[in-house]
Amino acid sequence: MNSNTSAFVKRMTHPLKFRFFELINLPSAFFSGVRIKDIDDQRCTVTVPFKWFSQNPFRSTYFACLAMAAEMSTGLLAMMHIYKLKPGVSMLVIKMEASYFKKAVARTSFCCEDGKLFAQTVEKAVATGQPQTLVARSVGTSPGGEIVAEFLITWSFKAKKT
Repeated sequence: MNSNTSAFVKRMTHPLKFRFFELINLPSAFFSGVRIKDIDDQRCTVTVPFKWFSQNPFRSTYFACLAMAAEMSTGLLAMMHIYKLKPGVSMLVIKMEASYFKKAVARTSFCCEDGKLFAQTVEKAVATGQPQTLVARSVGTSPGGEIVAEFLITWSFKAKKT
């Protein structure tokens, strides 16, 4: 595990710092209302509200807003495990698969519990110098706990040359 993960969590859980980060780097997520609900070195939960800006013509949350929240729940874990590493590690989404089960008509929470897999994959990329991939799972649930959608997001990690 990266010794800087606690600093990353502290930075991302500060409401103003996270919103500024989101506004500068992910403006679509910022305006859609995507927010971190909970994060630690093992899991990350991100929410997306059902509101005018995030809905589709069918009166449910637009699939792209659901995808943003799902990707962020995995991406924050990825960022946490490469935060301030020496040598640096680049990360990139190379594939995404989605399955939708119910209409998202309320705040949807996406949770990824693959923190340990991210840590292992990043460590392997640094140790071998070879690109590594990881398929992370993010499950979106309604406030009642019903599964709304499931995303499988494939990440690639590559240690930068010093």
